[in-house]
Amino acid sequence: MFAALMKARRFAPLFWCQFLSALNDNLVRNALVILILYKIGSAHGATLVALAGTALIAPFFILSGLAGEMADRFDKARVAERLKFYEIAIAGIAALGFLMQSVSLLFVALTGYGVVAALFGPIKYGVLPQHLDVKELPAGNALVESATFAAILLGTVIGGWAAAHSEAARILCILVIALAVLSWIAARLIPPAPSSVPGLTINRNLAASTWSLLRELKSDGRLWTGGLITSWFWLMGAVMVALLPPLIKDWIGGSENVYIVALLVFTVSIALGSALAARASRMRPNLALVPLAALLMAVFALDLAWHVSAYGKAASVRGVSEVFGSWSGVRLIIDLAGLAIAGGLFIVPAFAAVQSWAPVERRARVIAACNVLSAGFMTAATVAAAGLQAAGFGPAGILLMLAVGNLVALILILRAWGNEGIKDVAAFLFKVFFGLEVKGLENLPKPGEKAIIAPNHVSLLDAPLMHALLPSHSAYAVDTGMANTWWVKPFLKLVDAFPIDPSRPLGMRSLIHTVKDGRSLVIFPEGRLTVTGGLMKVYDGTAMIADKADAPVIPVRIDGLERSAFGYLSSKQTKKAWFPKTTVTILPKVELKIDDTLRGKARRQAAGLALQDIMTDSAVVTAPLDMTLFEALDLARRTRDTGQRAIEDPLRTRLTYKKLITGAQVLGAKIAPLAPQGAAVGVLLPNSAGVAVTFFALQTIGRVAAMLNFTAGPKNVVSACKAANISVVLTSRTFVEKGHLESLITALSETAKIVYLEDVRATITFADKIKGLMQGGTPLVAVKPDAPAAILFTSGSEGTPKGVVLSHKNLLANCAQSLTRVACNGSDKVFNALPVFHSFGLTAGLLMPLVGGIPVYLYPTPLHYRIIPELVYSSNATILFGTDTFLSGYARVAHPYDFARVRLVLAGAEAVKDRTRQLYMDRFGVRILEGYGVTETAPVLAINTPLSNKAGTVGRLSPLMEARLEPVPGITEGGRLYVRGPNVMLGYYRAENPGVLEPPADGWHDTGDIVTIDAQGFITIRGRAKRFAKIAGEMVSLSAVEALAAELWPQHITVVVTLPDARKGERLVLLTPDAKCTRDAFLQFARRKGATELMVPADILVVPSIPLLGSGKPDYVAALALAKERLAAKSTPQAEPASSTPAA
Repeated sequence: MFAALMKARRFAPLFWCQFLSALNDNLVRNALVILILYKIGSAHGATLVALAGTALIAPFFILSGLAGEMADRFDKARVAERLKFYEIAIAGIAALGFLMQSVSLLFVALTGYGVVAALFGPIKYGVLPQHLDVKELPAGNALVESATFAAILLGTVIGGWAAAHSEAARILCILVIALAVLSWIAARLIPPAPSSVPGLTINRNLAASTWSLLRELKSDGRLWTGGLITSWFWLMGAVMVALLPPLIKDWIGGSENVYIVALLVFTVSIALGSALAARASRMRPNLALVPLAALLMAVFALDLAWHVSAYGKAASVRGVSEVFGSWSGVRLIIDLAGLAIAGGLFIVPAFAAVQSWAPVERRARVIAACNVLSAGFMTAATVAAAGLQAAGFGPAGILLMLAVGNLVALILILRAWGNEGIKDVAAFLFKVFFGLEVKGLENLPKPGEKAIIAPNHVSLLDAPLMHALLPSHSAYAVDTGMANTWWVKPFLKLVDAFPIDPSRPLGMRSLIHTVKDGRSLVIFPEGRLTVTGGLMKVYDGTAMIADKADAPVIPVRIDGLERSAFGYLSSKQTKKAWFPKTTVTILPKVELKIDDTLRGKARRQAAGLALQDIMTDSAVVTAPLDMTLFEALDLARRTRDTGQRAIEDPLRTRLTYKKLITGAQVLGAKIAPLAPQGAAVGVLLPNSAGVAVTFFALQTIGRVAAMLNFTAGPKNVVSACKAANISVVLTSRTFVEKGHLESLITALSETAKIVYLEDVRATITFADKIKGLMQGGTPLVAVKPDAPAAILFTSGSEGTPKGVVLSHKNLLANCAQSLTRVACNGSDKVFNALPVFHSFGLTAGLLMPLVGGIPVYLYPTPLHYRIIPELVYSSNATILFGTDTFLSGYARVAHPYDFARVRLVLAGAEAVKDRTRQLYMDRFGVRILEGYGVTETAPVLAINTPLSNKAGTVGRLSPLMEARLEPVPGITEGGRLYVRGPNVMLGYYRAENPGVLEPPADGWHDTGDIVTIDAQGFITIRGRAKRFAKIAGEMVSLSAVEALAAELWPQHITVVVTLPDARKGERLVLLTPDAKCTRDAFLQFARRKGATELMVPADILVVPSIPLLGSGKPDYVAALALAKERLAAKSTPQAEPASSTPAA
């Protein structure tokens, strides 16, 4: 903004006119000061210096009234031109004074400059609001102030030099006249600034006009306060300017060069403070700076007084190096600079506010009135300073008075501004210390709009933060216990607070009426600070108020303060910081969606659930999703790393975030030449620290990690590589040998280059490691968040695997959805044995813990039923993932204490049997939270949570997801589930159309599942659409038949497939490894359960084992082939007689 203004015709001429004019009068003034102090000499030198300042200031007091009326009556640009023309004559008097070394003539010229400056003041500050926008005013004022102080600086240097060298008098004469002429030329270039009141009558009675200005200013309390505040600054400046020369000469013992350096520091620092104030006032004057600057001025003035009090009268003259070469001199400079910077921070927003507040039709007169006040303050201050010095008062005493005066000013400013001033100060402090960023201010309710403002609650600073940001017409609901706390009571006087007691319903009624009357109410729905980092229980009362008052909810999300010392999270839960970056997002208003038929307790609970959804949605909406996975990993390192190991595995590999990132950078640089940017690279590795490093190595170089399922068989893996155009596969020689995957590698070698990571590792040098370390968390290749990040392949349980392309944003959205639903933090540890080629194993078992700051233990296979419980125990894991098959296997062999620290068991991929659920509750005291996901949704689509759990369902939809049910012929309950949301894939890759992305239509993905969704949103899976059989015209769910079998024979896995039947269309065949399972037993059980006989399998085949996929789900393709093979064998004479139980 500064550069733009300096190039603009509407501002630049005024800037140069002010600079040249101020340079001229300060050059004359400072030359006069040097003459008095160091050349002519006088016993009353300090008094004469103070009077020199008065000569420049007094005209402001006398002529400002006339100046304001002239500026409002005439075109300001033309008045400025005439004034600067008259200034040329005044420059002639000054030139004559320099030639004659006449103090008297220089005093006359200085007074003339003061007259012109007094008449020009309302013009320059009146022109600014006419030519600049409100948001440009702070920058414009800062530049004008900078021009003034730069002129003071140059005037001091040139004037001091000229006064010290008598031979330079002629040069000085030419210079002051040339500056006056240039200032006049600049004034001629100022664009027209037409009169705001053309018919205004000018009062030629100077005393009456001045008094009238002051009376009008005082009639507006806000403008009067602003005028007093700006006047205090000029009082400070006048005293310091009068005090500095004798302080340097008489007390410090400095030469004229020391004085020039001190004045140089002082003026440059004021310009610096002005620039800082302009930067802090981007959209409007930042009034919070004013009381804070007053406090700083008090502190630095007090220290300077303390410092100077140690000095006596100087006995000798000291040079620059002697004065500033000591700590004493450095301290002097620090105090002068601090005082001046604080002054710049003080004046710029204060005066910009006065300009913006002043009515257009009398803006120049308001500025003139402020000039009168300022002149009065400055005149009184300089006279008082001169009198005090003449009476023998030293600088220390005067500085102490200034310090006390600033503290008094601070109190008076805050009292005058009231609540709004305190809010501005608080907001500024949050911005300075916490880097506060606020989004969505446009969503705040306007006066008279009813709304419930619902922030999440992460720290003790949340309430002050809300008070600083939210409009003054907002009321606050405060818990009675908290309201009666001694340290809270003073703050409640600043707001309209309503103490609430949950045990007293009448209190709620008053809040409902308050909101109905058009008030916005701030209430923290959680009712307490989070102790997990996630959302706590949301109380129904907040939702009830919104419902009964028919008010929308405005969710507010606070992120960052939970990491501060004011949050309840420990250093083991998150990365603590004194002043963490804080973001507040104010989201658009949301109406509570509640069934109109509900009443009483049911309605209250539904409202609470709706509010809970709003809060969780806001958490995902504001989560950092517009980044890549590698950037998210680095963000977790910076904000969530508690110093623990991020990853462990059975090989005793332990990686911190720093080691993981550095390792990924080193490996990424090495493998980058193997494939072009954006290409898919196959990853054939087990769960280990190595697969995490490899995955993120591909992310940092902008390649897509294609996670290959090494359990799928050579044919399926080769088909996957063909679908995704994979030409390079990364694997490990040790893994291939131990996993006996030689046949798979042989098949892959025909279509892709096999790269062994052991070979890559051998080429890494010390220099490579240094480069990786220096690269830090910046990706080697920049990609967009919507670019592909990973390719996972469908399980192939019902056909040929398809490549599911997931973007960085898809995966991060699912991580955020999961972390919001199930709160966990750095004090947890995830034990993940689900393979990372499986979507749940990759997202929930690896990515979610890493971006959430949660340590993870990776184990290469879920099939080691005896080993895994022991490792869960020894690793102190608290979160366990698995399928029903795996979880029941662990439970059968685990010691009851193996899962003592486990607090969350999350299950998916297949339905959790009641027996498994009960076993975990009875034996380990932990309930299984069942979820539901598909690879295409990255994968978590729905999940039960500790806050919202319903046995027999797979939970409620993840935040921000939409669902619709399409009717299916023959299915009377529920429908085919389609979903849409931020975690839904980019599209498919198919082997028949390699490398061509097939996106979902309109973002909707067909899950292929038949489900029901109840009133609370809980989803119950009825079965796969492909896993329904049409028998005798009726639709029968194969999943339901499997559920009956699991209930009858819980100790074994059973699978049901369908085969053609000439009589009934299709028939059911059940596969089991237990020869004791008979059709008669199933039939009797089905009858007891009230199930139709159509659900009874026509055949029960006994097989050695049920075919399973690497994810633990049944392999239905292999099961169907096995059923066909067994039934074909049965129909031949060589078939084994007891291998099946046919239907009668």
